[in-house]
Amino acid sequence: ASRRSVGQPDVFVHRQFPRAVDGSASRMAASAEGSKPLHTRVSWPMNRHLSEAFANLDAARKDLRAAVDAVPEQRRGERPARDRWSVNEILEHLSLVEGRFAAIIALRIGEAREAGLGPEQRFREPLPTGLRQMLNDRANRRNAPDAVQPRGGVGDRAGWAELERIRGVLRATVEAADGLALSTVTHQHPVFGTLSVYQLMDFIAGHEMRHARQIRGIADALRVP
Repeated sequence: ASRRSVGQPDVFVHRQFPRAVDGSASRMAASAEGSKPLHTRVSWPMNRHLSEAFANLDAARKDLRAAVDAVPEQRRGERPARDRWSVNEILEHLSLVEGRFAAIIALRIGEAREAGLGPEQRFREPLPTGLRQMLNDRANRRNAPDAVQPRGGVGDRAGWAELERIRGVLRATVEAADGLALSTVTHQHPVFGTLSVYQLMDFIAGHEMRHARQIRGIADALRVP
């Protein structure tokens, strides 16, 4: 049966044996059972909060891919209007944004670990309502800061490859802190306020879905009757 601490959130799925320092579950499992070493690797369940955050990111990436595919490849560098971004420019913008957030998350986790970050024991807070509403609102256009403005010259394939590379960096960074109290690791954003690691991940997902909707609008604008 699963073990739960009274009064604590149900954060983890049951783990039969404690995690080895070197990451080897089979050696510890064998020792606990008093048998020969196991040759199959035991798969440890991910912290539920982290699993949910990654599920949101994966869903957003799938949505973005579908939106990009709805625009003919030869027209992905074409702007629907002079003051609007092309699909290629949106992909470049998304990689710039996620790259900055991935670096922030790595920095804050590193600082927290040095300060003795303990295990996760809190509930996962959703994005603030106002921030979710802003991400869902495509009626009011917002100008991106200069640092994440697309420079152009990046094709859709290169742009997508960079997005996937950065996602891999983000995933590796956060997975390395699986089980730690990431709900207490926060960053003070000058516009969006104080956000935990989980909320920063949710923001990345919401931002990507926002631009997926923008790309669908481009597909409609460029559609040949």
